[in-house]
Amino acid sequence: MTLDDWLAYCERIHPRTIDMGLDRVQTVLQRLGLKFDVPVFTVAGTNGKGSTCAMLESILLQAGYRVGLYAKPHLVHFEERCRVNGRMVEADVLVPHFEAVEAARGEVSLTYFEFTTLVIARALSMAEVDVVILEVGLGGRLDAVNAIDTDCAIITSIDLDHTDYLGPDRESIGREKAGIMRTGRPVIVSDPVPPQSVKDHAQAIDADLWLFGRDFNYSGDKQQWSWAGRNKRYNSMAYPALRGANQLLNASGVLAALSAMHHRLPISAQAVRTGLALVELPARFQIVPGQPTLVLDVAHNPHAVAALANNLDQMAFYPRTFAVFGAMADKDISTLLTRMLPVVDGWYCTNLPTPRAATAEALVELVRSAEGEARARGAVLPARIDASAHGDPRSALLAALEAADPADRIVVFGSFYTVGGVMKDGLPRMAAKHLG
Repeated sequence: MTLDDWLAYCERIHPRTIDMGLDRVQTVLQRLGLKFDVPVFTVAGTNGKGSTCAMLESILLQAGYRVGLYAKPHLVHFEERCRVNGRMVEADVLVPHFEAVEAARGEVSLTYFEFTTLVIARALSMAEVDVVILEVGLGGRLDAVNAIDTDCAIITSIDLDHTDYLGPDRESIGREKAGIMRTGRPVIVSDPVPPQSVKDHAQAIDADLWLFGRDFNYSGDKQQWSWAGRNKRYNSMAYPALRGANQLLNASGVLAALSAMHHRLPISAQAVRTGLALVELPARFQIVPGQPTLVLDVAHNPHAVAALANNLDQMAFYPRTFAVFGAMADKDISTLLTRMLPVVDGWYCTNLPTPRAATAEALVELVRSAEGEARARGAVLPARIDASAHGDPRSALLAALEAADPADRIVVFGSFYTVGGVMKDGLPRMAAKHLG
């Protein structure tokens, strides 16, 4: 069986796409005898997980460590989820690990996410690495990744998302994220206003809690920034290569985690500077040069979309902005649209290749409804807002490009499927009136 065969198989063997709980994964984990003999970082949060993992990986690589990374979801290729020493693993490398998990699971039914998490964990446990970084999927306490003990937990921003599974408010969601903590081990919380439930859980299990604003902080101006922790400082640093105002919070959490683990993974100041300068992560406020300007961002919940709108507002002047947008039907789409309406002149709504997605036609109706409500409230919006439906992200981008002038801007955002859909044949080359 090929990797694609295995992925299709994994989608069929469990009756539910999302089935929270650790019992199934822990059973198979024990049968596999899977464990890590190197330090493990586990990263949870609503937004900022991918950026945090990428910066942590980049700094550790610059320090000379061999790094294994499990990141999710992927944009185009499943293999993006597993990196060793900064390089995506080959499909053929993963196939034997699918076979091993299938042989070990026996009667245990695993979801797609549980099966593939075990596959990648096994691959990383057998790779020649010095440190492993694991990105949590949904929540924390009952996420498959949490079946693996961590040496240092990192919790990024906490906001409303997946409320059907994690609870209706930040306190409930924070309680789920806090489940990745371990007694006596450091937990870094980079959310500047964390829910009380996070702090309470750390105290209850006697974890070593590092809070932004108490145990670490940053300051900066337009040219440089500095970071200070419990017993370490980094001064006059260049800004991280990842764009966006929120990236300093993510970078601060990374430096706190490295400081907390310094006794096992010593890091030089030069590795920090070079790692932050060279870090790369597609589709996190990624600006593609050309005419018109193209912005790619996987923002898909209100907190992330608010940050995207703010980042767009801080860019240079553009006569018009067009949005290619696709999203899952279970997201708070009305709030996403409300936050982006003031900066978008035309909406190119797209279907996505998953039954969970809202249809392009439904998105167009939501755009029109949100626009009507915003104008009734007296919101300041573009004089005219257009909206159209398209069969897939690539055709939506082509339509937006046809309407755009060279000085305009196109932002592709929403689901990973939306951004992945315009990147599947490589990064688009922008040239007004045609897609090169």
